[in-house]
Amino acid sequence: MNILQLIMVAAGMMGILMLVWAALSGPSPTKESARRLKALRYRHSESTNDRVEAQMRRAVAARKPKLHQLAGSGSRIEALALRLHRSGLPWTVTQYLYGSLGIGTVFTALIYLKTGALFMGLAVGVFFGAFIPHMVVGFFVKRRNTAFTVKFADAIELLVRGLRSGLPVSETLGVVAHEVPGPVGEEFKLVTDRMKVGKTMEDALQETADRLAMPEFNFFCITLAIQRETGGNLAETLANLADVLRKRAQMKLKIRAMSSESKASAYIVGSLPFIVCVMIYWVNPKYISEFLIDERLMVAGIGGFVWMGIGAFIMAKMVSFEI
Repeated sequence: MNILQLIMVAAGMMGILMLVWAALSGPSPTKESARRLKALRYRHSESTNDRVEAQMRRAVAARKPKLHQLAGSGSRIEALALRLHRSGLPWTVTQYLYGSLGIGTVFTALIYLKTGALFMGLAVGVFFGAFIPHMVVGFFVKRRNTAFTVKFADAIELLVRGLRSGLPVSETLGVVAHEVPGPVGEEFKLVTDRMKVGKTMEDALQETADRLAMPEFNFFCITLAIQRETGGNLAETLANLADVLRKRAQMKLKIRAMSSESKASAYIVGSLPFIVCVMIYWVNPKYISEFLIDERLMVAGIGGFVWMGIGAFIMAKMVSFEI
């Protein structure tokens, strides 16, 4: 058994041990006791703030999306269809799978014709066949979510104006569906269509919240749920929510501007090794082709990719901020 096979066996055993540890390790007793004490404090506290927070937690628990069912082993196709819907692309699951298969076949054929290594070609084909479509769909999902966030505060303000003019909530949702362009109008139109076929407003909004899985829309649903439990002026509550969402968007833009230099540095540092490899291969193909023949260079290349992946992950976490 050569050194490359030993490394692959060791990596496989390490992966199996990590999976076994993840499957057998239970929740932390300290965190569980802290959670129970906090729930007890919310339940018996006389403070108004604690009562409001307890109501919010109950509303969130009652309206918890069931996306974990879509991500189960028996519902991978449903999870993929949901992700394609979030992207706004007119793709079906069949088209997505055929595209992945086509991309993987092309890369496998290119690597095999260039190097003659069938297993390496299959590995590269599987990687790019799964990575490229996933990355493309993720890009469109992020772009659609951004477009939704930009117009969502305007939609809430339109709801506020409709409520203050005396219209009921159901009619104001229809006004938003017709007046606001882009993903916001499309999603609210789906909500109004569900209400027309007999569903309640809460159920229609919850289905949209489960599909979108966006904090902004969840805030909107939770605000309506709390307002129905506690009462009060719905127009004023939604106006405050619109103001909070605008300030949240402004904070995101500030963070993006402040972290743009770090992100540019990370992109440059991460892309330099690949650019250098392509340039060297263009000048002297025989020099780079040794990495596909010599087992010692294969091990060195795999180690370099692993360390580059760790560095890219750390840099991505350093410039990623959640609001």
